[in-house]
Amino acid sequence: QVQLVESGGGLVQAGGSLRLSCAASGRTFSNYAMGWFRQAPGKEREFVASINWNSRRTYYADSVKGRFTISRDNAKNTVALQMNSLKPEDTAVYYCNAVNSITWSTPAFDSWGRGTQVTVSS
Repeated sequence: QVQLVESGGGLVQAGGSLRLSCAASGRTFSNYAMGWFRQAPGKEREFVASINWNSRRTYYADSVKGRFTISRDNAKNTVALQMNSLKPEDTAVYYCNAVNSITWSTPAFDSWGRGTQVTVSS
């Protein structure tokens, strides 16, 4: 199992930026494609972005394309999400997880970290 700890969330005004980080431990981090997901109040958890093991492939939900950038550092076992031009509809708890490397948008593990809250004010 992979243990995941997300950080970097906060309160930001619309148009602002935040950088989220996820620290992974447990299994060999570089073996896995990784991704970010988010869950807004009253909504299902949804895919945000994913990245393959060597950073050569990235995938984004249409709602964040052009504004968010996913990256990873296998030496540090971390994956980051740079979020620019934030909108109130980006408000959610953000989680990282390994992702299925066929779909690129579904989580590979059932367990989740605590997530990090992102709140965007209008």
